Amino acid sequence: MASSPVDAHMICPICKSLFVKPVSLTCGHNFCQDCIVAVLDTQQNPGVYSCPNCKLEFLERPLLQDNETLSDEVKHFISLQEAAKVLCTYCVDSPEAAVKTCLQCETSMCVKHLTAHDKAVAHVLVEPTSSVNDKKCSIHEKPLEYYCCEDADCLCSFCCLFGMHKGHQVELLQEASEKKKEKLRQLLEDLPSQRGMIEERIFILQDQKRRVERKAEDEKERVTDFYENCRRQLEVQEKRSLNEISRHKEQISWSLSNQIDQLETQKDEMSGKAAHIEKLCNMTNPINVLQDPESGDEDVEEPSTLSDWDDVLTSLVLHESINDLMTNMISRTSFPIREDLLLHENSAHTLVAISCCLKKASWSGIRENRPEIPERFTEYTQVMSTEGFSHGRHYWEVEVDNYGGWKVGISYPSIERSGDQSSLGDNKKSWCFRMCDLQYSAVHDSQEQEIQPQPNFRKMGIFLDYEAGRLSFYQLGDPIIHLHTFTATFTEPLHAAFYVDNGAWVKIRQ
Repeated sequence: MASSPVDAHMICPICKSLFVKPVSLTCGHNFCQDCIVAVLDTQQNPGVYSCPNCKLEFLERPLLQDNETLSDEVKHFISLQEAAKVLCTYCVDSPEAAVKTCLQCETSMCVKHLTAHDKAVAHVLVEPTSSVNDKKCSIHEKPLEYYCCEDADCLCSFCCLFGMHKGHQVELLQEASEKKKEKLRQLLEDLPSQRGMIEERIFILQDQKRRVERKAEDEKERVTDFYENCRRQLEVQEKRSLNEISRHKEQISWSLSNQIDQLETQKDEMSGKAAHIEKLCNMTNPINVLQDPESGDEDVEEPSTLSDWDDVLTSLVLHESINDLMTNMISRTSFPIREDLLLHENSAHTLVAISCCLKKASWSGIRENRPEIPERFTEYTQVMSTEGFSHGRHYWEVEVDNYGGWKVGISYPSIERSGDQSSLGDNKKSWCFRMCDLQYSAVHDSQEQEIQPQPNFRKMGIFLDYEAGRLSFYQLGDPIIHLHTFTATFTEPLHAAFYVDNGAWVKIRQ
């Protein structure tokens, strides 16, 4: 009997031999487990992993998925190859290839001897094999004739009647095999479409990866230009500040030099005056002394107030310089920072204390004396901002307490003010990030997603893009961490909203 040809899909692209423990990469290509592990090990030092077949690169070392279907195909092919080598037990003079093996007789037979065997007995026949023991029960040494559907195990008749599988649902091996083959054929039919879906998904992800890489390069260039401009502006402001200091120095130096010159002149005049007075004192003629116009009682002129260095002026120069620099930097970032957000006291629950600057909300055990109005939250200790956002991009920052419980988010003004539907995040009209018992989560419509921020969580940035339907939360620090993003189609103006409980507080940062 001729050997069956080897299908190319059963050959490992690396070792060019039949697969041994075939595994798959996410790109869909298959390799022997040992072969691909050896290749990936060589790629470990450069840190760039790629498929040896299609050269697709992976950001991290790819996971290997066992390909059971391919492994079964290889095993089946090997069994066929082995069967082709099995000869008829009874053909002594001129050996013929066996077509079946009898498990009871433990003999292999060609077509002629098989016909005689079938007329004599009704034994279990299998594909030609030289390993009869593999086809027998390891416990009872009886041929495997049945399949246990409950335990997915091949059984002999004793296993069914007396063993641990007694009473289980069983089928004849051939019937069970045909059923499995039918499932495998269906799977085989579905595999091309599934593979196509995977390839399409890979294409989408690769395209997304390329777009992310291009975007990252554009952002790097934008940031580089930004800081280069900052350096230029910083140099300009530095020269301006130094020039101001030099001008101030020249102004003070000129004033001091002028005063020094005046005093030098007075000093010379006093020297001449002293000589004249000394001459008068040495005269013997009283008439000459008395008739001399020098009285000797003139007051010495006091110098004007001394000029000194003005430290405040230097600080003012630096302050103005930094203000100009920051104004220029902020204008170049085009970031919609909102520092004008205020809390709406008419919406605040009576147990929520509002600071005089309308920037901080704190839980209070003492009820505030506030009128009962429709805008006020009465069920939950919440408060909203005075201003709403109906379009555009907006960003604001808050500082939160690590004590008690709090929620930070946005809400439609039509949110209920009492009852269960008034709780921030537990309805379709509000979105929030919350902390309860030091557990953090993002909540909308009562759907909660747990979030794990970095330690020492105190400051948070909130970004809203109304038209894009995006609400993002960021943990501020070093580094800045993206916490969560909600996506929605907003249909009403949105107000900043806060919830505080059990001693907690939330403050809008400036």
